[in-house]
Amino acid sequence: MILRHAFAPLNNTRLKNLCGPMDQHLRTIEAGLQVQIAHRGEHFSIDGHKKPAEQALAVLESLYELGNRVIKPETVQLMLVGDGSDLEEIPDGTLMLATRHIRVKARTPNQSVYLRNIADHDITFGIGPAGTGKTYLAVACAVDALERQSAQRVILTRPAVESGEHLGFLPGDLAQKVDPYLRPLYDALYDLMGFDAVNRAFERRELEIAPLAFMRGRTLNNAFVILDEAQNTTPEQMKMFLTRLGFSSRCVVTGDTSQIDLPKGATSGLVDAERVLKHVTGIAFAHFTSADVVRHPLVARIVDAYDAQRRARESGH
Repeated sequence: MILRHAFAPLNNTRLKNLCGPMDQHLRTIEAGLQVQIAHRGEHFSIDGHKKPAEQALAVLESLYELGNRVIKPETVQLMLVGDGSDLEEIPDGTLMLATRHIRVKARTPNQSVYLRNIADHDITFGIGPAGTGKTYLAVACAVDALERQSAQRVILTRPAVESGEHLGFLPGDLAQKVDPYLRPLYDALYDLMGFDAVNRAFERRELEIAPLAFMRGRTLNNAFVILDEAQNTTPEQMKMFLTRLGFSSRCVVTGDTSQIDLPKGATSGLVDAERVLKHVTGIAFAHFTSADVVRHPLVARIVDAYDAQRRARESGH
């Protein structure tokens, strides 16, 4: 079938951002939904089977609504996972987070379970492969809590473990030395809040990013705390971190147990925590698969290929 749609009132800035540089966003939608999109000015036509064509139109309409600013490629990918419906909250219980800078809604069933767990539990674990939105959604929840004043501060932490490389001596002061390990958290904050708002929040001490080693001895009250890359903690570090939680605080732990960078033979604190804490009241676990990947579509196929190799190795084939 062919769907035709014209955007009105005409806004050339929104049209430009909807299409992306060199129509990159349109090509992403075509590849993800197996449709063909043609346009001239504000007039669009979508050629494909009924359901994907309707989903493509819904994505185009949502992008047009967001088009008063530059739209990142990952935003388009996020819309392609799930039903492609508008980003407003819908009556089926799907959660939608609205920070001042961006709106975020679960796009897969597992993401919806994850957001519901974060809303309903004091400690939530998000476990799964790269690109499934574990860290991004957790940071979005933290920013939402900060803006609604249900948390007085947001604390984000990671273990400073190198991913298979030995970087050697890093120049600069302590903050500059640990910055490379924490950069993904900064990126999520800038996307959700904007550069200036993030800097102001750091100045007011509403935001704090620190290596895991700095958590020992602290009690974290009235805070939203996120431990990222938790697969690279030891069991002792994990216990230390989880016991920092104070009154009126919430904690999210994220990690990918297929990418452990600890020394060979060392036990991952994330693997150990899932075994020890799975029946503890107040703690929830959400698991993600390649079906939840919201990066480039090839990432899901890469995850599946490595998983298949691991299973073959474990089975002795």
